[in-house]
Amino acid sequence: MTPQLEVQLIAVIIAAACALPGVFLVLHRMAMLSDAISHTVLLGIVLAYLISNSLSSPLLLIGAAAMGVITVWLVEMVSGSRLVREDAAIGLVFPALFSIAVLLISRYTGNIHLDTDSVLLGELAFAPFDRIALFGINLPRALIFGSGALVLNALLLALFYKELKLATFDPALAATLGFSPAIIHYGLMTSVSLTAVTAFDAVGSILVIALMVAPPATAYLLTDRLPRMIGLSVAIGVAAALSGYWVARWFDISIAGAMATMAGIGFGAAWLFAPQRGIVAQALQHRNRRERFAVQMLTLHLLNHEGAGDAVIECHPRHLIEELRWPPAFANAIVRRAEQSGLVRRQGDVLCLTEQGRALAHDL
Repeated sequence: MTPQLEVQLIAVIIAAACALPGVFLVLHRMAMLSDAISHTVLLGIVLAYLISNSLSSPLLLIGAAAMGVITVWLVEMVSGSRLVREDAAIGLVFPALFSIAVLLISRYTGNIHLDTDSVLLGELAFAPFDRIALFGINLPRALIFGSGALVLNALLLALFYKELKLATFDPALAATLGFSPAIIHYGLMTSVSLTAVTAFDAVGSILVIALMVAPPATAYLLTDRLPRMIGLSVAIGVAAALSGYWVARWFDISIAGAMATMAGIGFGAAWLFAPQRGIVAQALQHRNRRERFAVQMLTLHLLNHEGAGDAVIECHPRHLIEELRWPPAFANAIVRRAEQSGLVRRQGDVLCLTEQGRALAHDL
């Protein structure tokens, strides 16, 4: 396998691994916790390294996961005091823990490959050169760790799908049925921490945040069904990873930055053009509701004056502008829509209700 293919495969696997827990972060409205966790796990890595003096020690993974859970606990403790909101609590906790990690790195680990630039930005182009042997096969370390995170997240999702779904949409019912929402919550945060730390070396925390939030948020705008949202999140993340790689190659720019940008572009497209929740769709829905209500007002107006002596004046299209205070263009559009719907017909210069329009007006 060529380094080019290995880079793309690593990106695809990490994107899929990040999307799975990201779905539930978005649904829990805790997307920014991924930002906090992806930074504060660095403190767990540094502390574990200072204890083990080895970058390959399993203590690094354990320390990172534990620090992610501690971050969530601290945020909930601060926000639970009701003195500050949750977003402010996140903004207080994670810079403090991340700053401690940076100070420890600059003071004690300046002579090893453990620096803030690699953690924040990563470099996928170098990932194929860091290799280890697995079952006699020489593979990139990021590929093995990323695959492990993906398999673990998929396994946890398959085993605890019902509990995750219940705790996400109805925590009270979950507690009533004997499922502890707190345990499920901290289990999810542990999964987020493990995913973040396995992706550090290759993609950096910035891309971890982008892949954990943007694809699920995009999928959220496209569907109301959880299984479909999970599948779409993975597909969108993979598409962002692959397209970002080729954009980075064509323009000779940062791979991680290009992937995060493509994830953002995907969200922007869904935000504008999603069939139900997009800005354009909502504007069209609002316009249709406004026009439908105006047509109903027109039928009621015509019914009130039907057969009256002033019907020639009141039922004239020009009078709608004065009576209902409609702009001329809007009034003409409403009359045209009512005619096309078979609710109104013209008799000379006067508007008259059809049987269908009269029935609608009586119902109203």
